[in-house]
Amino acid sequence: MDATNIRRGGGVTHLAELLSAADPARHNIARVVVWGGKATLARLPRRPWLELVSPPDLDRGLFRRIWWQRTKLSQSARAAGCAVLFVPGGSFAGNFHPVVAMSQNLLPFEARELRRYGVSLATLKFLLLRQVQKRTFRAADAVVFLTRYAERAVTKVTGTLRGRTATIAHGIGQRFRFPARPQEPIGAYSVQHPFRLLYVSIIDLYKHQDKVAEAVASLRALGYPLHLDLVGPSYAPALRALDTVLDKVDPDRSWARYLGAIDHDVLGATYREANLGIFASSCENLPIILLEAMAAGLPIACSASGPMPEVLGTAGTYFDPENPASIADAIRALIDSAELRQASASASVERASTYSWEKCADETFAFLASVARQRAARGQVGDQS
Repeated sequence: MDATNIRRGGGVTHLAELLSAADPARHNIARVVVWGGKATLARLPRRPWLELVSPPDLDRGLFRRIWWQRTKLSQSARAAGCAVLFVPGGSFAGNFHPVVAMSQNLLPFEARELRRYGVSLATLKFLLLRQVQKRTFRAADAVVFLTRYAERAVTKVTGTLRGRTATIAHGIGQRFRFPARPQEPIGAYSVQHPFRLLYVSIIDLYKHQDKVAEAVASLRALGYPLHLDLVGPSYAPALRALDTVLDKVDPDRSWARYLGAIDHDVLGATYREANLGIFASSCENLPIILLEAMAAGLPIACSASGPMPEVLGTAGTYFDPENPASIADAIRALIDSAELRQASASASVERASTYSWEKCADETFAFLASVARQRAARGQVGDQS
């Protein structure tokens, strides 16, 4: 496993949860080697079958890490006797085969979303990443996608891939799983006991927190006793746009709060304090945060963009994430009906129950093993073709 460019956030969480839940022996895999930086490897579990390798170059700068992956990783994998190389970061420039890449970042492949960043370093970064991952996916022996929507979006850019593909969703940790709570009518809430809305996600241009704030302000103007909490790290231009809206609709921050990032280990408690979850992103590969809110038993008002309907199904109400009036209508439909909220919460919990790290790990290792067997049958394991 190549963890050279996995250093924080969801990528590290995926790798740690995957390896914690894995039973490689079920698929005749005797040993798993992970190459990564010290901080990344420190987050991974210790298992008898797991070997963690941290070359010094992987704790240096970006170009040093890229150079090591390009010039040393393939050689190291062959020396370790690896039958297949898994690249969950999605970028690989070596010559080892078979290689299985994973698509986790959809933003570089959706031009409409990229245009939100204008002429900027962020746009340049995403365009470079698109070229690197496009080349990786085309050359890979197999590619793992997290949703069917993501595969369609990526292959619009890459064209038909020569290798095999599989759709394998991430899982949800037990700390986010709660039963759906009984729902009370909106009349049970007041200014002193407000109905609490929660939107967890990075403050970014494609997440539309500013539009959510406008929507909630319009509902409060109709007399609904609502409180909005926004949780997550921030991209500076998007945070400025959000602050501009909040300064207009709630200058005292009496009902809308930006709480910043909250440690993932205690985020489950934040979900439990909320009455309704909002997810307003217009670009996702697999929306883990949406899955967390579903697993926590929240009724959900959700963006109709991207893979969100594929994940949430009929378990919520939908809106156009760029239209505050549409967002307000979707939230209001749930607020006005305790019965609809109850149905949404119960259906969300049921759908979220199908996403587990055990299932993700089993499907991932089964796919890796099948790719290795297929290549071995042709006598081409570890080769440079």
